[in-house]
This record gives sequence, structure tokens and C-alpha cells, in this order.
Amino acid sequence: MLEQQVASLLIYSSVWEDEVGQAFFSVLSAMQQPEQNLSQVLWAYGQLFKALSATQKSWQDYLVQRILESDNPFSLQVQHHSLEQLPAELLEAVQYDLTVLQQLWQWHVDDLPQAIGQLGGPVLPALPSTTQTHDFQTVSFLKEYDHWADALPALAEYHRQVGCGLMAQYRAFSWHEGQLQGHPYPDEIAMDALVGYEDQRDQLLNNTEALLRGYPALNILLYGSRGAGKSAMIKALLPLYGDRGLRLIEVRKSALIELPQILESLQNCPQKFIIFVDDLSFEEDEESYKALKVVLEGHVAARPHNVIVYATSNRRHLIREFFDDRPSPSDGDEIHAWDTVQEKLSLSDRFGLTLTFTPANQETYLKMVFHLAGKANLVLDEAELKFRALQWATRHNGRSGRTARQFIDFLQAELALAADSGDLG
Repeated sequence: MLEQQVASLLIYSSVWEDEVGQAFFSVLSAMQQPEQNLSQVLWAYGQLFKALSATQKSWQDYLVQRILESDNPFSLQVQHHSLEQLPAELLEAVQYDLTVLQQLWQWHVDDLPQAIGQLGGPVLPALPSTTQTHDFQTVSFLKEYDHWADALPALAEYHRQVGCGLMAQYRAFSWHEGQLQGHPYPDEIAMDALVGYEDQRDQLLNNTEALLRGYPALNILLYGSRGAGKSAMIKALLPLYGDRGLRLIEVRKSALIELPQILESLQNCPQKFIIFVDDLSFEEDEESYKALKVVLEGHVAARPHNVIVYATSNRRHLIREFFDDRPSPSDGDEIHAWDTVQEKLSLSDRFGLTLTFTPANQETYLKMVFHLAGKANLVLDEAELKFRALQWATRHNGRSGRTARQFIDFLQAELALAADSGDLG
């Protein structure tokens, strides 16, 4: 019986430890009772329909994704060891589970409404049969095997490339209350939408490519005027490199004191990580900068080779300094007071590379506007577009990539509303 097969899973039992899995198990249990209770069957089917609809996936695609994301002894160990190095009993258990899971995957869920109807129930809609989303994690190599047990080498390679658990589910994370929190819908900005800072972009891309290939990579500070696209350029790395194992972890300034804990949690993962610190600056009495300095400089426990830091700031000197901070000949509190000042001011020097984003001049700003207008397929006279773009910059936030993006967004909405009004008229 399928219910017993589900209960017999040895390694992949976690597949059922969510709302959809539990609902599916309830349907199996209700349908295979010696004396079926129609109300119980209808309730179980309704729970499964609702839970599966929320995922926007078919049952088959959902089950495959759960298998690939499963955080279990096999998926964890195979990331660091070959199949030959793993216990034979573990591999046998995985092959057994894959055989069971394939039978469940092949189960004709489309027949459920008909079976319920034969019990005297109403005519119900079938479960969702197509996947509406296009998650990067969902792959179909298991479906290519007649016997999933034969897919063991391919499954092992998948986990070495993508990982398991949270790392297989998400590309973007934030560090929140002592743990990683995945973001299913990251702000995925297209790199080709960012113009005007091509040299900075190329240096960022080259350094990230070095990280992904296992070569020495530098920590980078992106410094410059507000709205220049510093944060956007970092976020734009995910669409380019997410399928090659790049993960982005945003860490708030207040959580920098926990950087050693973050690095420890990442050092044994096969993915490559960018610690992203946005709008970095410190007040004079803040001590969390010391944790960042240790990570940038290195200490007894070396920074993991798969982690680098990308930070943005509007300040060249990351720690605020006041004239009162500077020692004078009458100071009697600290003999080497200038050393303390220099320690604060030199934090930015700990980054291996600093990319400077100067304010956009008129030519660069208009280049951004025309580029974004082209990508948005806006039909507008070039002279009018130029005039309105300059007028917008004057009245709003000055010339910058952010201003250009806001102007194009406004223009898109304005033209669309005007077209709608014309259609209504």
C-alpha cells in the first residue's frame, strides 16, 4: 500500500514534513481505509488542493523539488565526499527511497476526483497539473530516468553544485536573529540595465568570477554618491551567477558583531557567498566595526575561501570623525591618541578593492535615461525625452541612476494611463 511505502522512507521522510506532504498523506490514508468515510476523504482532498495550489506547482514537480531540496544525511555528506566514500548502507537506503518516491510520483492523482465521485461525492476539479512558476532550483533530471535508483550519481552531483535545504531553495538571504532567512523573491536587477559605470561593473564581475572559479577574490567597497547604483550592481550579480552557486547574504550593520558566527555556518557549504553590507558607516562609539575589520584582515581562523564581503557606503571614511577626536598637544588621556584615530579611519583600507562612483554628469545621466527608455520600449520623441529627463532631475533628486530609473518608471505609467484613457474614449 502507498501509505505504508510513505511510512517506510528511511532518508527522505522530510519530504512529507510540510503542509502539502501532510495533506497528501491524509488523502492516501483516507482513500485506503477499509471502510472509506466520504466526509473525511473530501476534507483531505480539499486540504491537498489548497496546499498544492499555494505552491503553484503540479504534484509531480512539487515532489521532485522536495526531493532535491531535502536536507538529510545523504545530501549533506555527498557535498564533501564521493559516493565511494559513503557507507554502502546509506547509499542502499537512498536508492530504496528513490524507488518508493518514484512510485508516488507516478501515482495518478488525476484519478482522485473520479474515485471520490464513485464514493458518491460531488464532481471535483482535478489537482493543479502545470507549474506556474519557473524557480531556478526545479530541474527535471530525475524524470529522465526509468528507474530513479539509477540517478544516484546525478543526484550526488546536483547536491555538490547546488547544495540542499535552504541553499537549494533560495539565492538571497538575510541574517536575522541568529540565523539565515531565505527570500523567495529577491530584487533581481538586470546587469544590462545599469549603465554609466562600466569600469566599476567590469571589476566587480571579474572579482566575482574569480570567487566562483575558486581563485583568490578581494573584499570590495563600493563608495560614492547616493543613487549611483552601487547596491543595484551587487544585487544584479544574482541573476548572472545564481545558477552557478552564488548566494547573497545581506547583513545589517547592527548584526556585524555576529560575522564570525555567520562565517562558521558557511565554511563547509559548496556554494560561494557574498556578504552584502549596504550603506556602511559607523558612529564613533560603535564597536561592531571591529568585527568587520577582523573579517577583512583575517585572524587565527582564516576567512573561508568561499566567502567575500561587498559593502556600499556614501562615505569614504566609514567611521565618523569629529575635530574633537583629533589629539592636541594638551591631550593627557592617551599618549598614542593618533593611533586610535588612524585605526578608525583606516577601516576602508582593509578592503582589497575600492570602486568609486562619482556623481553622474549630464551626458552620463542622459545615457542612462535613453538606455532605460529603450529597454522599456518607450515611444517618445528624443528631444522631448531629453527635455523631460533634465527637467525631472532638476525638480527631484539630481542626476543619478536612481533618478533615471524613477523618471522612466513615472513615464511608463504616464504613457500607459494616457493610452488607457484613449482606449476608453
